Amino acid sequence: MSKIYDLLVIGGGPAGLAAGLYASRSRMSTMIFEKARMGGQIVITHEIANYPGSVKNGEKEPSGPQLVARMVEQAEHFGAERTMKEIKKVNLEGKIKTIETTDGEIFQGKSIILANGAVPRKLGCIGEKEFTGKGVSYCATCDADFFTDFEVFVVGGGDSAVEEAIYLSNFARKVTILVRKPAFRCAKSIEEKAVKNPKIEIQYNTEILEIKGDGMVESAILKNNVTGETTEFFAHEDDGTFGIFMFVGYDPNTELFNGIITMENGFIPTNDLLETNIKGVFAAGDLRVKSLRQVVTATADGAIAATTAYKYVEEEFND
Repeated sequence: MSKIYDLLVIGGGPAGLAAGLYASRSRMSTMIFEKARMGGQIVITHEIANYPGSVKNGEKEPSGPQLVARMVEQAEHFGAERTMKEIKKVNLEGKIKTIETTDGEIFQGKSIILANGAVPRKLGCIGEKEFTGKGVSYCATCDADFFTDFEVFVVGGGDSAVEEAIYLSNFARKVTILVRKPAFRCAKSIEEKAVKNPKIEIQYNTEILEIKGDGMVESAILKNNVTGETTEFFAHEDDGTFGIFMFVGYDPNTELFNGIITMENGFIPTNDLLETNIKGVFAAGDLRVKSLRQVVTATADGAIAATTAYKYVEEEFND
């Protein structure tokens, strides 16, 4: 506890790693905290095709883990430290911010960046919780292989849902995308790719009401939101099961800051400099109130937050 870091970064996703890179290059002593795995959500993303510079002359897009590995290596090269410890509580008051981990270790910092990211949102239908890991999944990259030559459903109409449906079509014999609304919310280029895929079927105005089975997913009750009609889809008798992949958005990992920092529906608002309502505390990435949550916006957030934190530390501690 004797060392006081210039910057503490909570979260090892693209926002946190970019912040670590920019801060350490500015000669700030920096510690990055990540309780699970470095990289956040992009670790479970098969291909990164929309990150500037990631594709060259038609080369295959880098995978999420590949991109994360390069980010980690770059941040560490400039001196950023990282630890795989879970945080128990934070104290953001006063000039020196404090983090206590679940094993009782205390870390202190002159500034702090909150970059915890977000987690896949649950659909909330009957049976979803019971069959998670037994046919229900939130990660195509993790679980696609389990459904080789089976049928799968993908729930969602945004970029992630359609991109993962396309990826799943490399494994499953048929992929059905269930879109609750009458149209996709994804980029047109992605939509066109899905529509042209012979293994993908799209059902608009459709949602899942219930998931059933005996140990594994065996059937699902679907509802047409226009007609109100419900139907039950059963696994093919030769398969015995099928997959249901949920991609309906994310919820911010901000429970740690409840009652401590200003939030809007669980997300943290900031100004253009990524400053929160607490002096010396900044927010970056998917937990922030923003219009677009992508790798490129997360890294931009990290860069801005770290640059602002550097100026803050210089003004508050080095005058």
